[in-house]
Amino acid sequence: MAEQRRRLRSSTVVLGGMGVIAAALTSCGSEPDRRCVDRDSYSFANGYKIISDKNCTSSGSGSTSSAKKRKSSGSRTTDAAWYYDSDVTGRYADYGTFSRSEAVDRDGFGCSGSGSGGG
Repeated sequence: MAEQRRRLRSSTVVLGGMGVIAAALTSCGSEPDRRCVDRDSYSFANGYKIISDKNCTSSGSGSTSSAKKRKSSGSRTTDAAWYYDSDVTGRYADYGTFSRSEAVDRDGFGCSGSGSGGG
């Protein structure tokens, strides 16, 4: 009995290759998950309180500046900042980072690891 070799169809190979390329591109180019939090609201048990996104300014680079931006909401001043790649439980976020470049440098499949210079 002659041994038969199974041949993959070219469409299967192309689609599989496209999936690998798509995964590599999206993991490197995508924005890290972020939440707008009040830096002054940290509690050991819960983390940072998530507030409305309108309190955080969205800059082109996505990084927070060293100067704190405070917004008044009624009688209380809010120290709002983007908090990246955090675990979210209810209205609180914890175990993340305020550094966008650090969140991006956590790498995905196919990333070089150099990230964006940041600082």
